[in-house]
Amino acid sequence: MALRHRIFCGKPHICFVAPDFFSVVARNAPVQSAGGAEVQQSFVARGLLDAGFPVTVITHAAGQPDEFDLDGIRIVRIDRSGKEIPLLRNIHPRLTSIWNALYRADADIYYQRCAGANTLVVGLFSRRYGRRFIYSGASDPDFQRDQLWKKFQGRGGWRNRVMYQWGLRLADAIVAQHAGQVDACRRWYWREAMEIPNCYTLPPDAVATREGVVLWVSSVKSLKRPELFLDLARALPHLRFRMVGGVGPEKEADVFMRIRQAAAKLPNVEFVGFVPFPEVEAHFNDARLFVNTSEYEGFPNTFLQSWARGIPTVSFVDCGAREGDRQVGYVCGDLAEMKKVVSRLCEDDAVWAQEGARARQHFLAHHTVDIVMARYGRLIGQLVGSGGRD
Repeated sequence: MALRHRIFCGKPHICFVAPDFFSVVARNAPVQSAGGAEVQQSFVARGLLDAGFPVTVITHAAGQPDEFDLDGIRIVRIDRSGKEIPLLRNIHPRLTSIWNALYRADADIYYQRCAGANTLVVGLFSRRYGRRFIYSGASDPDFQRDQLWKKFQGRGGWRNRVMYQWGLRLADAIVAQHAGQVDACRRWYWREAMEIPNCYTLPPDAVATREGVVLWVSSVKSLKRPELFLDLARALPHLRFRMVGGVGPEKEADVFMRIRQAAAKLPNVEFVGFVPFPEVEAHFNDARLFVNTSEYEGFPNTFLQSWARGIPTVSFVDCGAREGDRQVGYVCGDLAEMKKVVSRLCEDDAVWAQEGARARQHFLAHHTVDIVMARYGRLIGQLVGSGGRD
C-alpha cells in the first residue's frame, strides 16, 4: 500500500496514537487501568469526529480484527505478534509495530499525547512522509526538563527520556493543558505551545450529592500517593471515604495490595478497586467532595468530572484554573491543611454549595467539548494552511 498524496479538499484525517485507548472505551477490556491521557483523547477524538473530521485511533485491542469501526471511529490495532529480537525488543516489535500502524492509518495529522518513546516514532514518521504531528502534554513534567526524570524511572528510563526529547523537536505543534505548561515549554524547550484545556462531556444523569462520600479516583500507584487519602480518613473518622482505582504499573502491584489491605482496616473507607471508565461516572454521582493526593499532575480529568457536577475538589497541585481572582478547587500545602479544608466542606453546606457553583461555572466557561473543539479546529486549520511548525 502506498501512502496517499495529500490534497486537502475536505477536512483532514486525524489519527490518535493512543495504545491504551481501547481499554478506556471498551467495557470488557482485559486491562484494569484507565490512564488520564487516553481518557482525554477519547473525548477529543469523539469531539473531532462529531465536528466532521475523519478520525482513526491506533491502539492495543486484543482479540479484535486488525481494523474495525468503533462508533464511527476507525480503529487500527497495534500488532506485536512478531518475534522479539534479543537486546532490541524495545525497538522490535514494540516501536516497529507503532510505525507499521502509522503507515496503515495513512492520516493527514497524527496526534500523540504523553511523554514517551512513541513521541519520537510519530515525529520521525510524520517527517518522513510529510504529515503533520501534534504533540500534547499529559502532565507538568512533560515540559519541565529538570522534572522529566519522574516520568522515566526504572530500567531503560534514560533511553525513553532521550527519545521523547528528540521527538518533541519534530512536533509541528505542541498542545499544553494550562498556562504554566506553556511557560515551561518555552523555558525548557524553546518552543511555543498552544494552550488548549481538557474537555469533558457531562452525562445526562450527573448530580452532586450533599450527603455523598469523599471520593478518590486514580490508578493505585506511588505517584498518586493513595496512602495520604487513608491518612485523611483516619484523621476524620466521622466522614465516609471511597477509593476507586486499579493496579498501576506491574512493578508496583504491591502498592495496590498494600493500600487495599490498609483500607480494609478502616471502617469509614470503602475500597472499590478497578472500575471501567464508563462506570466511574456513577461514583462521582455519589460524591460530595473529590480529593486528589498526587505528587504532580497535568490537568486531571477527575477535576472536570467533579466541577461539571458542582463538586468541589481538594488537592496538593495547582492546575492553573482560576475563576475571577481565585483558584478553582482548593490547593493545600500539607495533609494538616487538607484535613481542615475537607472537614469544612463536608460540614458547612453553604460553603460547599458556593464552591461547587464556582467550579461548575468555570467548567462551563472553559472545558465543554464545543469550546475545546473550536480551539482544536483553529490549530488544525493553521497546520493545514501553513504547512509548517510553530
